[in-house]
Amino acid sequence: MKLLDLGQLEGDVILFGGVHSNLQAFEALTAWGRAQGISPASMVSTGDLVAYCGQPAEVVERFRNSGIRTIAGNCERQLAAGADTCGCGFEDGSACDLLSAGWYAHANATLEAGARNWMGALPDMAVFTHGGARYAVIHGGATDISRFLWPVSSPDEFRQEIAAITASIGPVDGIVAGHCGLAFQREIDGVLWINAGAIGMPPHDGRPQTRFGLLSRDGVVFQRLDYDVKAAQREMERAGLKQGYNDTLQSGIWPSEDILPPQMRRKAGLGARA
Repeated sequence: MKLLDLGQLEGDVILFGGVHSNLQAFEALTAWGRAQGISPASMVSTGDLVAYCGQPAEVVERFRNSGIRTIAGNCERQLAAGADTCGCGFEDGSACDLLSAGWYAHANATLEAGARNWMGALPDMAVFTHGGARYAVIHGGATDISRFLWPVSSPDEFRQEIAAITASIGPVDGIVAGHCGLAFQREIDGVLWINAGAIGMPPHDGRPQTRFGLLSRDGVVFQRLDYDVKAAQREMERAGLKQGYNDTLQSGIWPSEDILPPQMRRKAGLGARA
């Protein structure tokens, strides 16, 4: 395992993930950070810079020059290895599995060797301290980079990952994760689990705004991110990505609800709000 030690982070820290090849959302987030006086060194990503949207190469280039720190998501690992699929952990035959073929093929055909080499060198996990607390940063899980942990997952599922992390790097007060695309926090046996959400795709709640976390001494607050949705849609359509996620950017509804636990699906009347 490759570990990145980010040291002590001061002031407010932006926690985010899932840029998903959405250049417009990434530009909006960095502009928000500048307006708040937050330096790139205090912005931490949980990975999956590349996925559903239309500008994977542009996102990677902009990110590499930004000074923001990130760990590898499963998409980075797969693209660096030249794999044929995203390795997202989708169930075979699910809507997510079938739809991923289109956007992953676009990213695979677009990214050059330099971007893939950079992805291959990204760390698996990061660690930092903030406000007297120690945090680990992972993508999905420590036992499985593509593990889905949801707001409704059982405490034992979180305990498995916490145990794996502490066995690897020692005790932590908090864990920052991504992958599932929903921003939430849970406290498990005194350890705060923070999913930073995704800035490149809305969280299936019927609104186009995406999510990220702002960590301060008072804890983490999830923020809504507005960005140029129409421009992002145009880039997807220009790339031929019209399988449904292009509409999601505006509608806020995933075409792949079957990835969610049953009790979080809209037909259950609960939605997936964050």
